[in-house]
Amino acid sequence: MVTDSRRPTHKDIDVYGLTHQGLVRKRNEDHFFTGSLSCGVMVDCTSIPSDADQILELERFASLAMVADGVGSAGGGEEAARVAVQTIRQHVAQRFHEAYAAEATDPEAFDRLLSDAALACHERLLERAEADSEHLRYATTLTLFLGLWPHAYLLQLGDSRCYMYRDSKLTQISRDQTMAQELIDKGVLTQTKAHRTKWAHVLSSSIGGQQAAPVVTKIVRKWGAIILLCSDGLTKHVSDERIGECLANLQSSRQVCEDLVQEVLDDGGTDNVTIIVGRTVEPKDE
Repeated sequence: MVTDSRRPTHKDIDVYGLTHQGLVRKRNEDHFFTGSLSCGVMVDCTSIPSDADQILELERFASLAMVADGVGSAGGGEEAARVAVQTIRQHVAQRFHEAYAAEATDPEAFDRLLSDAALACHERLLERAEADSEHLRYATTLTLFLGLWPHAYLLQLGDSRCYMYRDSKLTQISRDQTMAQELIDKGVLTQTKAHRTKWAHVLSSSIGGQQAAPVVTKIVRKWGAIILLCSDGLTKHVSDERIGECLANLQSSRQVCEDLVQEVLDDGGTDNVTIIVGRTVEPKDE
């Protein structure tokens, strides 16, 4: 059995992402990304034949995953989601190693990195909307998971979600940034009634919307824990209980993504749906 202090390598990660237009919407305005942040040496030229065209000493530092659900109109949402994924991915890649080196003495380093990335993208989309001759809206949700070890950071704007399945329990890590959730927090609505109101999918925060309020949460990680990111196209059709059942029976991340998308479609598929599932696979004793 490995210890929690040992950082997973590329071969220890099982991750898969899937997006589907659904059965009702005319276009898919969701976008997603999965990848890793690494450091290594690429061989360009060498006198040692066996080393040619190889990557040497590749070390994996972190996992990066994002789900963005565009909420604009006439294609504005799709562009907003695409711009958010591309822009924030680039921002994190450019500044990751600086934050990584500073984290031990500056616990807020990654909080600032992720919040700054979201707000910079927010300003970019506001400028894009202001310059648009057709007055389109360019806004998107964003749920981002940056998995270091033995912890991770979650960046949240909007109502796409992040779940963790660990020790046979499913927990929603993210908090929906919707008017319904605001009313729940104030005691005006109960959780049971909230999802049936018109406020359930009215966002109180989004990238490119009227307000962007990025929330960064630090999470403790363990071997074998499963992370699921999704747009609300999943949770409109599949209950948390059912999501937990699927993760409990996980054979591979791809299998769970495909099974959950199929359940959405079987229930009507009224919205675009995007799912990312990732887990650390504990190496077997040799």
